Amino acid sequence: MPKVGMEPIRRRQLIDATIASIHEEGLANTTLSQISRRAGLSTGIVSHYFQDKAGLLQATMRSLTESLRRRVIVHLARAGTPEGRVLAVIDASFAPDQCAPEVVTAWLSFWAQVGQSCELARIQRIYERRLASNLLDALRRLLPAGEARRLAAGLAALIDGLWLRSALTGGALAPDAARALARDYFTTQLAALRDEGHTRPTNGELMREKGSER
Repeated sequence: MPKVGMEPIRRRQLIDATIASIHEEGLANTTLSQISRRAGLSTGIVSHYFQDKAGLLQATMRSLTESLRRRVIVHLARAGTPEGRVLAVIDASFAPDQCAPEVVTAWLSFWAQVGQSCELARIQRIYERRLASNLLDALRRLLPAGEARRLAAGLAALIDGLWLRSALTGGALAPDAARALARDYFTTQLAALRDEGHTRPTNGELMREKGSER
C-alpha cells in the first residue's frame, strides 16, 4: 500500500517518466513497464494511481496544460496594460519550458491522438478555450467586441501555428523568432484597426458586452 502523502510525488514521477519515455521511444512504443522502470516504481503503482496507460496519458496531457496555465498566470501578473496582457500570453506560449524538446514531443504525440480519444479531445478544447479567453479578456479593453473577437481568433491560430512550425523545423524557426513574429502580428494588427477608427470601448460598452455573454 502506498505511503500516506506520497500520491502527489508518485504521480509527478510517473508523469515525468511518461514525458521522457514518449520523447525517447515515441508514444506507440511507450509501455507502462518502461514508464514504471524509468520512474523507479512498480507497474502496480501505475495501475493504482491511473488505472491504465490511457489514464496515465490523459493525466500527462492535463499536466502539460496546467503547466502552461501556470506559466501564463506568471506572465500576466507582470503586465500592467491590456496590450501588455496580450503580449504576456504570447510570451508564455513560447517560454523555454513550453518549448523544451521533451514537452514538444509530448504535445505533438497527444495532438495526433485527439481524434481517437474523447478525453484527450476534451483537454484540447479546454486549452483552446483558455487561450481564446485570455486573449479576448485583454483585447475587448482595446477594441470593439467584433474586432476583439476576430483579432483574438487570428492571434490564437497564429500562436498555435508558429509554435507547431517551430517544433517541426528542427531549429530553422527558433522559439524566440516565432514569439517575435506573433508579437509583431499583434502590434501591427492593433495599429491598423486603430487607424481604421476602431477605438477602445467605453466602460458602458464593456458592461453591455459582458451582460450579453451571460
